[in-house]
Amino acid sequence: MTKAIAILHLSDIHMGSGFSHGRINPKTGLNTRLEDFVNTLSQCIDRAINQPVDLVLFGGDAFPDATPPPYVQEAFACQFRRLADAKIPTVLLVGNHDQHSQGNGGASLSIYRTLAVPGFIVGDSIKTHRIATRNGEIQVITLPWLTRSTLLTRPETEGLSLAEVNDLLIKKLEPVLEAEIRQLDRTIPTVLLGHLMVDRANLGAERFLAVGKGFTIPISLLIRPEFDYVALGHVHKHQNLNPSNDPPIIYPGSIERVDFSEEKEEKGYVSIEIAKGKVTWEFCPLPARPFCTIEVDASEKDDPQAAILNAIAKKKIENAVVRLIYKIRSEQLDAIDNGAIQEALKSAHSYTIRPELVSQLARPRLPELGVGTSLDPIEALKTYLTSRDDLKDIMPDLLEAAQSLLDSDRDSWLETEEEKGTKTQLTLEIGE
Repeated sequence: MTKAIAILHLSDIHMGSGFSHGRINPKTGLNTRLEDFVNTLSQCIDRAINQPVDLVLFGGDAFPDATPPPYVQEAFACQFRRLADAKIPTVLLVGNHDQHSQGNGGASLSIYRTLAVPGFIVGDSIKTHRIATRNGEIQVITLPWLTRSTLLTRPETEGLSLAEVNDLLIKKLEPVLEAEIRQLDRTIPTVLLGHLMVDRANLGAERFLAVGKGFTIPISLLIRPEFDYVALGHVHKHQNLNPSNDPPIIYPGSIERVDFSEEKEEKGYVSIEIAKGKVTWEFCPLPARPFCTIEVDASEKDDPQAAILNAIAKKKIENAVVRLIYKIRSEQLDAIDNGAIQEALKSAHSYTIRPELVSQLARPRLPELGVGTSLDPIEALKTYLTSRDDLKDIMPDLLEAAQSLLDSDRDSWLETEEEKGTKTQLTLEIGE
């Protein structure tokens, strides 16, 4: 009977991120957030060695950019070197943050190929890798982060909108991927390892981290009977895009929280047992550093200081990265004791305090703009402007400008830049 192959699938380590949320550890001289990332990665490697697994798949984005400081590179390498010492084959896929902005290829990961680290494969091209493991052979198709320059030439993209370029990229990718699929050995398991944005994905923090030079792949390209498992990277929120599991299409998510947009997301990796035509998987949580947001509107409180301290006391802040956001009026400033607030936050791993002054101008209550109303945007704006005596003189101009924005074509919102002599369009990033 054929044995199942055990795989550990992790992604989006981003080692070296979030230093602003940490502090210098006086014993090591390192930022405590770097130590957090090393700790969670170490637990992944521990699991791989102790189980042991037959193969480790890394879905891309080792660092925040392609040229991390040497000590961050070393911290990453020390952990992955343990896999080489344990003779566990490992595939390191190139993600968008691993690519140098001035060229193709995974600048931050290519050293592992250059040094010929035993058992390590750097996936920087669309290619099928046949890998011998302790429990049999498996084939892994690597699909790294693709930019338009990977598959398209300048004349092909000139003058096209973002949507048209996306469609053209998909048409170019389909035959390339199909060529790999046709060469597969149908007697052994197959995994597609891709760093990409799938159209069904629920975005995590990657929307804040990535410059939009990639494109979205339809999930239909991934739901193929030839694939036993689809291992993804890029989106930081763990999810299975194909609940019927034929095949499972899995983002493990990032292993540590990189910022407050990931505050409520569970972090971890995926453990897989795979044989030809059969696969089981489970998400394995990691004890990532908690993030905690405390928001207080103390502007209407008689004792704003007490309101802020009470809000802090209600939260579990010990060893967490905390941000305190409180609203007060300018005349309440003298009632705030910053020393006492800092004392209340001292059990946190780190904290930031962000006071917000509420405008002195009385804001009119407009029931027309309340919850449950269905005014169109122009009517809503008109209702608001009518209530503002200080804006009545410029009301016609504001309404005209708003209508112009609503009528404009979506593509006019896309910025353009000159990149190597050709126009390219950038995706507008969604703010926090």
